[in-house]
Amino acid sequence: MPRNACAFRYTNRVKPASPSAAKPAFKHHVFREPRWPALIAMLAAAAISLALPRHLLLGPAWLPLTIVSILMVPIAVSHSRGLHHIVRRLILVANVILTVAMIASLGLLIQGIPQHRETPTALLRSAAALWMANILIFALWYWKLDAGGPMRRELPGAMAHGAFFFPQFARDANTQWLPGFIDYLYLSFNTSTAFSPTDTPVVSRWAKLAGMVQSLVSLMVLALLAARAVNIL
Repeated sequence: MPRNACAFRYTNRVKPASPSAAKPAFKHHVFREPRWPALIAMLAAAAISLALPRHLLLGPAWLPLTIVSILMVPIAVSHSRGLHHIVRRLILVANVILTVAMIASLGLLIQGIPQHRETPTALLRSAAALWMANILIFALWYWKLDAGGPMRRELPGAMAHGAFFFPQFARDANTQWLPGFIDYLYLSFNTSTAFSPTDTPVVSRWAKLAGMVQSLVSLMVLALLAARAVNIL
């Protein structure tokens, strides 16, 4: 056989396709939830201590807001560099600080009611501040822990392991809808006012325990207000 005919057959041989080229590439559309609503809520929850009397605080009134503001710097830097595991830990640290401060203030409020340490106006202001802090802090917990946090919720099928069954999932089982911080804020508000999650069933055990604690805190605040009002009358 002539040499050029062999060369022609070699050069026209069909090359087998690579495994990566044989499979069509499907790109999952990732919805990036904005983080600023949660950060504003965190700052607002820390600033609530400024509205509380000095005897209801474990330290200076400016301490929680200062700690959270300082943590915002490494949170922003880590988020911009893609170090999401560090962001998660820092936000959890901030949530723990805010939760401890709120529970301590509630305990001091309960301790001081029999001694009539506060005027009716101051008591109403302190109870309202703690009630608002309860909503914001537990909204942050739900937002950060549900289905592994906001980053993991963006992965395909992550909401199958979520702690809450939002109404959007009942309308369409294949929906790509993802809950944001506002949805968890609404859930937390309903839990504090109605002592139940209302339209969003809770399917995880840790979320059930968290909802019980949040409802208990809200109930104690309202019960203290009612008891003090009857005593005043």
